[in-house]
Amino acid sequence: MTTTGRRGFASDNNAGIHPVLLESITAANSGHVVAYGDDEYTHRAEKAFKDHFGSAAEVFFVLTGTGANVLSLASFTRSFNSVICAETAHIQVDECGAPEKFTQCKMLPVATPDGKLTVDGIRKHLHGFGFEHHAQPRVISISQPTEMGTVYTPSEIRSLADLAHQNNMILHMDGARLANAAVSLDLPFKAFTTDAGVDVLSFGGTKNGMLFGESVVFLKPGMSAEFKYFRKQGMQLASKMRYISAQFEAYLTKEVWRTNAMHANNMARLLYEKTSSIPGVKITQKVQANAVFAIIPAHLVETLQEKYFFYVWDESICEVRWMTSFDTTPGDIDGFTSFLASKMS
Repeated sequence: MTTTGRRGFASDNNAGIHPVLLESITAANSGHVVAYGDDEYTHRAEKAFKDHFGSAAEVFFVLTGTGANVLSLASFTRSFNSVICAETAHIQVDECGAPEKFTQCKMLPVATPDGKLTVDGIRKHLHGFGFEHHAQPRVISISQPTEMGTVYTPSEIRSLADLAHQNNMILHMDGARLANAAVSLDLPFKAFTTDAGVDVLSFGGTKNGMLFGESVVFLKPGMSAEFKYFRKQGMQLASKMRYISAQFEAYLTKEVWRTNAMHANNMARLLYEKTSSIPGVKITQKVQANAVFAIIPAHLVETLQEKYFFYVWDESICEVRWMTSFDTTPGDIDGFTSFLASKMS
């Protein structure tokens, strides 16, 4: 099915590049600079990360979100370790087994009603420490927001961090949409990452207006000493890194992250308000970021997708996911909800 030129609600990855971020790439495209990150753009971006995440933060720019997640996990694990995550986590569902392949670790998925791990849900996997017949739990990985569009509070994250650290484990956060969580919580990044006990963060911008490029952020001193080797071996070291760095500098210093995420979240709220009032549509998750999950009649899916593309999340119950983006308009939502309502009647 081709979706070229059609606006829809499939993914915030489908949106284009924010003009300010595109301009930052153009501005960096002048003259020669030292490759592989020893350049002024990268140095300024690194400072911006410290401003947002704390002076101890060490950032490494990479090419993809999967690369950021895999390398974050690999830097703390060995092949006999295990990683605890939600059953809906990106590392469990949508990375084609890359975490298992490249870390050789066992994933231990936890069933959740809303994508959020809890201390009680994790405890069943916290056994066998020091027992040579069991994979050794080493990382708790959470997504913020979750793949279900829900958002952890700082206290929830702190509880998971404390549990991890009590068991000599690491807390990893997949923050591909971290800006959406920050806007939802109305908190600075540091308040629910560094200050909440997160050890390593995969921080993305591609879903919120960047062209390409993600990052791995170590939030505590002494954790990143060997990461440059993991990044190189993991094929995630960009030679022309300035084009990633320039985007992140503009993203963080010009408040693009906040403006874009706030708009996307507001559009999701508007989409929720308009669809939840349509008879036959059942919203299944809290709308806390830029995702709306709903159950609709199965026979309508193909017809709706032909005009407004989106993905079916759970085919067994016909639960669909509608994502909004930094460039979603009220007109997009009005058109979709009117079309949906007309087909439901």
